[in-house]
Amino acid sequence: MKTQRRGRAIAMSDDERDAFLAAERTVRVATNGTHGPHATPLWFHWDGAAMWLTSLTRAQRWKDLQADPRIGAVVDAGEAYTELRGVEIRGRVEPVGEIPRTGEPNPALEAVEQAFADKYSGGQVVRDGKHAWLRLVPEKITSWDFRKIPAS
Repeated sequence: MKTQRRGRAIAMSDDERDAFLAAERTVRVATNGTHGPHATPLWFHWDGAAMWLTSLTRAQRWKDLQADPRIGAVVDAGEAYTELRGVEIRGRVEPVGEIPRTGEPNPALEAVEQAFADKYSGGQVVRDGKHAWLRLVPEKITSWDFRKIPAS
């Protein structure tokens, strides 16, 4: 994985990044579509090594990613300039499990689905037969935390 070259003074540590991604609920992803970039919000799970996304298999995003698996993802927070923080992940996605997901046993998805359910649906795993899982393994992670900028 490529390392962050710029802004290292305000970059999050791995522990800070993992805590931030565990707390935040929405990621904005950008795919490469036939008509240009396509950006959409999604829910996600970060497992410390990969970002897990669930997508409608009939969505434009899914079609885009089947043609070109490259993706950019941003999770950010803060209102005032001195509060801004976030994580950008670039990489490629790969589908995991059956498409769409109906619940066939899959050891690679057990912990992911439960963590996702704990975060978003009160612990209830939902498999609606319309969504499928995508694993985004980062090729590059960039983070920033403007709260680290010294006050002048």
